[in-house]
Amino acid sequence: MSNSVPLNTLRFFEAAARLGSFVDAAQELHLTHGAISRQIRLLEESLGVALFERRNRGVFLTQKGVQLLAATQQAFEHLNATMAALREPEYTQPLVVSCEPTIAMKWLIPRLGDFYQHHPEVQCHLFAAGGPIAFQQQGVDLALRRNDFNWGAEIFSEVVGEEWIGPVCAPTLLKRQRLDLTRHKLLHTSSRKTAWSNWCKAGKKAAWQHGNLHYEHFYLSLQAACAGLGVAIGSLFMVQEELAQGRLVAPFDFVPDGSHYVLLSPVAMQSDPRRAAFLQWIREQMQADQQSWRTTLK
Repeated sequence: MSNSVPLNTLRFFEAAARLGSFVDAAQELHLTHGAISRQIRLLEESLGVALFERRNRGVFLTQKGVQLLAATQQAFEHLNATMAALREPEYTQPLVVSCEPTIAMKWLIPRLGDFYQHHPEVQCHLFAAGGPIAFQQQGVDLALRRNDFNWGAEIFSEVVGEEWIGPVCAPTLLKRQRLDLTRHKLLHTSSRKTAWSNWCKAGKKAAWQHGNLHYEHFYLSLQAACAGLGVAIGSLFMVQEELAQGRLVAPFDFVPDGSHYVLLSPVAMQSDPRRAAFLQWIREQMQADQQSWRTTLK
């Protein structure tokens, strides 16, 4: 009696035992009835036991056959699960995402828990930066930017959301629920030097001057607005928490300024399941936020 049994023979046995028919097993495995019968006989000879009771109208498992079927099916299920796991890509390196600091702090980080919940196999590392990026030199996989610069024809890009902007200020600056922009300082940021002129143009408002305060980063101008130092231009994505908590108000609502958020990659995003998953997720998040606030503002 041989000490080893060919795996194929066990596959023939499992099919015949599960289907209760050598003929049906032969059809499933694209073999002849004779081939299945010979393989089962060889298996029985190898084990030294009868696995089937052969009758005129069919074949029936013996007690030994029932035991072997249970063990065989369990083994095949384990093998199939293992092979499926082996086919799945193993992401030993995190997905490095470069993002403008303000939107990273105010919008992306608070939502990353949702991404991890849907994609626990992908870990993200955030790299705070804006403007042009050298992917290879900085070890970055994706970059979230606004389309306010030329990133080059060799970079793959996908639009993920439309930018909406509007004046925001502390509630204490309102007078009778209205904001007189001629009475307050305008808060500017070096990273968006044309923010106020863009809003005036998009909102069809006249430009004015009443003193200005300048800040290096967008989030500093928003913090100054929360402190009541003046009126800042806020991105819809970056002031949602402050608006919800009442630390800021948006007396003139928000308007699209013509720019968009884009996800940039040095390779096609569909070539990497991690990039493709992040692209789909961030697009859905931005579009859901836009739709929610558009409904609110109506």
